[in-house]
Amino acid sequence: MNPYTILSQTRRQRVSDRATLPILTGCESGDRILMLIWPQLGDFDSLEYAWWLQREAEKIRSQGITIRAVGIGDRDSGLKFCEYTEFPPEWLFVDPTAELHRQLELYSGLSFKLPLLSPGQNAWANLMLMCAGIGSPGTLAEVFRGYRGDRDAPQLFGEKEVVKAKPLPAFKGSFFNLAGGEGFQRPFELATLRLRNMTEVLGHWKTYVPNPVYMTQRGGTFLFDNPGNLLYEYRDRGILGFAENMSYPLSFLSI
Repeated sequence: MNPYTILSQTRRQRVSDRATLPILTGCESGDRILMLIWPQLGDFDSLEYAWWLQREAEKIRSQGITIRAVGIGDRDSGLKFCEYTEFPPEWLFVDPTAELHRQLELYSGLSFKLPLLSPGQNAWANLMLMCAGIGSPGTLAEVFRGYRGDRDAPQLFGEKEVVKAKPLPAFKGSFFNLAGGEGFQRPFELATLRLRNMTEVLGHWKTYVPNPVYMTQRGGTFLFDNPGNLLYEYRDRGILGFAENMSYPLSFLSI
């Protein structure tokens, strides 16, 4: 079954009002539909993806693109996620058991099972292995890119923007210029963004991740035209690999 057929038949709880509705509700008027299937809402990839959407919000609106997202978690997870990322809660639906991810045959991550561990503990063990690059291609390279910088990626923080990423003290974005200039992703800039996300999630862990069993599950990106023809798809294969082009994750929208 093609992705659009599956998505058009899927109903989930909408974060904004708790209503269980078809996840494509309200997508009839847009020129294109961007459907995001996110891992846990407390996953760093979900938070970073939402940050890029917020950054490019005006451009996306000008292109007539309607966005819908489904993330693993419950309504409380969704509310916290939207509060932090400013992702509109009326666009976000929750799937507590990753059923839609399985229907779309998205990568579930490592699934080693040690008999002495609970399902949640096994998920933690598999997640740690994936963070080390096992069963998660590109993860370590992407971690290093966050520290090294990337001249093919745009600058992430404005010069006068106040960057808050505990436990670091607040500082202006121009501070990153000391590591090599401006106008591109500077050394430690992306790592700082990820530190901020990590601090947020760990500070509200049980809200973001009510059930750790699905922590290794990866997501996917699907772009359709209004009749439902698939224009683009990307299926995550590892942690910190939520886009085909991580230097500019939304570059596919220019197709």
